[in-house]
Amino acid sequence: MTAPLVMYDAALRRATRGAEAVLRLVDLSGRAVQVLDARRYTGERPGDRSIMDGCVGPVLDLGCGPGRLAARLAARGTGALGVDISATAVRAARRCGAPAVRADLFGPLPDEGTWRHVLLADGNIGIGGDPVRLLERCAVLRSPDGDVLVECEPPGARSWRGQVALASGGRISTPFPWAYVTVTDIGTVAAAAGLAVARIWTEAGRWFVRLR
Repeated sequence: MTAPLVMYDAALRRATRGAEAVLRLVDLSGRAVQVLDARRYTGERPGDRSIMDGCVGPVLDLGCGPGRLAARLAARGTGALGVDISATAVRAARRCGAPAVRADLFGPLPDEGTWRHVLLADGNIGIGGDPVRLLERCAVLRSPDGDVLVECEPPGARSWRGQVALASGGRISTPFPWAYVTVTDIGTVAAAAGLAVARIWTEAGRWFVRLR
């Protein structure tokens, strides 16, 4: 088996060349949970502007990938910093103009407690497989008057947490914890982390939530 980060990095390198970069997220029985195309993270996605337009101060983009959001925020004068555990992602983010650091978001990060917005886009609410713990961490990172912006699964989907793996080209990664949270369930999850839903909206088939 291959480390998940190795497979993710390889997909990002293919994506930045414009090549096919599809990964399957599978459960431990091998059943596909989701199909991911890394190319969608390298250019603007429909709905991106909706979440960026709500950012009026410094933004911490957790799991920034190749930095499409952080780069666009920085280009329009909104302070932004991308964080990703992948060195390949951080290099790609910096190449496109995004300030970015390689770090585990549960470890020390720059300017903790000062970020006006903490961003979890593209399903990154699943990082670590424990959404309550992740939102508790986000609450520490934000400023006292700041918020957490989360992209959720749509109504009718299923919230879920467990062990998954990445699969591509006959290879499969070692398991790692992941989670999904629907927009229907985010209020309950947020409350367990000491946060509350301030706004829910949808754009281009994507669902976003502002937590305070």
